Amino acid sequence: MGLFTDWDDSAAANSKVPALDTAWGDYSKKPARGVNLGGWLSLEPFITPSLFDYDIRLGIVDEYTLCKHLGPKTTASTLEKHYATFVTEQTFKEIQDAGLDHVRIPYSYWAVQTYDDDPYLFRISWRYLLRGIEWARKYGLRVNLDLHGLPGSQNGWNHSGRLGAVGWLNGTNGELNAQRSLDVHDRLSKFFAQDRYKNVIAFYGLANEPRMVTLSASAVVSWTEQAFKLIRGNGLTWPKVVFGDGFMGLPNWQGLLTGYPDLILDVHQYVIFNNDLIKFTHQKKINFACDDWTKQAEQSLDTSTGYGPTMFAEWSQADTDCAKYLTNVGWGNRWTGTYDSGNSSTQALTPMCPTTDSSCSCDDANAAYGDYSDSYKKFLLMFAEAQMTSFEKGYGWWYWTWDTESAPQWSYRQGLAAGIMPAKAYDRDFNCDSEVPDFGDSGLDETY
Repeated sequence: MGLFTDWDDSAAANSKVPALDTAWGDYSKKPARGVNLGGWLSLEPFITPSLFDYDIRLGIVDEYTLCKHLGPKTTASTLEKHYATFVTEQTFKEIQDAGLDHVRIPYSYWAVQTYDDDPYLFRISWRYLLRGIEWARKYGLRVNLDLHGLPGSQNGWNHSGRLGAVGWLNGTNGELNAQRSLDVHDRLSKFFAQDRYKNVIAFYGLANEPRMVTLSASAVVSWTEQAFKLIRGNGLTWPKVVFGDGFMGLPNWQGLLTGYPDLILDVHQYVIFNNDLIKFTHQKKINFACDDWTKQAEQSLDTSTGYGPTMFAEWSQADTDCAKYLTNVGWGNRWTGTYDSGNSSTQALTPMCPTTDSSCSCDDANAAYGDYSDSYKKFLLMFAEAQMTSFEKGYGWWYWTWDTESAPQWSYRQGLAAGIMPAKAYDRDFNCDSEVPDFGDSGLDETY
């Protein structure tokens, strides 16, 4: 697992940032530039669709149903192979080479604990989490630990482990699962309070994307306070503690969770999961990132209008939701009007691409990046750099995600190969003071 008596924190991610054994300083003045290792230790169907390619009638839609279907022995061999190959030491070297300085590692509670009849693979991902931290150390990358799946599911989405009901702070076992989550953090924080993690773990996440439009906001705030006090009481005193904005609107966080030093609000910004924003043309998407998201960042950072310290730990340059399984296995997509979520407030049963008609197609959006036209590549690069500029108004950003099997718009690694990402994250040609072209712009085929 790479856990030796001694360790070396002298590495720096690049010449622009301090080595691990030197304090980073103020993140509001030196924002993080990072990337997620999504789909590695917490599975997500759109990131690794090959793991979910079964007859739809079998209902294999998330890590829970996959493990249930495979059974213990096959689950162990399948996921061990995935853990060992999807991310390796080379991944961390490439992240460093890209001019990034932080890495966010999503993992789930079954890395350290399982309950009742959980089918999840117990503990094996823990070994790879520790290995990943050591690789990050070797390349001078600071780590954002992200508990992505909590007991009972904090949001009912597939990346929490189980698609369906929210059973955390909600339902019959809501309080039980809330306590189980505190118990998990109790164990984690005691372990990571060791001296060897003081310099490499910069952020410690409590709960990824709690679904506060469903949950009681006051209950989530109370749980967050308990979790913060617990981990600080266990001696994990140096990393900034991260909690999700819960999708309840950034102004609504003003005045909440005050008096807790180094508690950071985490906001995830995407245009494609909103039926109104996905319809924007390419020009409008860039302008929205520059204008609206910058304004939101500045308002959230100001305690008179928002919470205060704010980071952006997920975003993407994807301009469609066409990637296979992105919206769940078998649910279709907004772009072509086939998104049947079963919820009238979120479904999209008419095309939501910019032309909102039968010309909306995923064929070009799902093409290999080698087939992108020059103008589409130009848009994607500008869109990425506009978001980087906006999110650096806060404590920094982490792109979602480093790599995918077949969704290049979501892969930082493939974006570098395609020339739709800056060669170095800190060296960019476009900023929000630049003029945005109109791309001739229906947001459709002529730009591909």
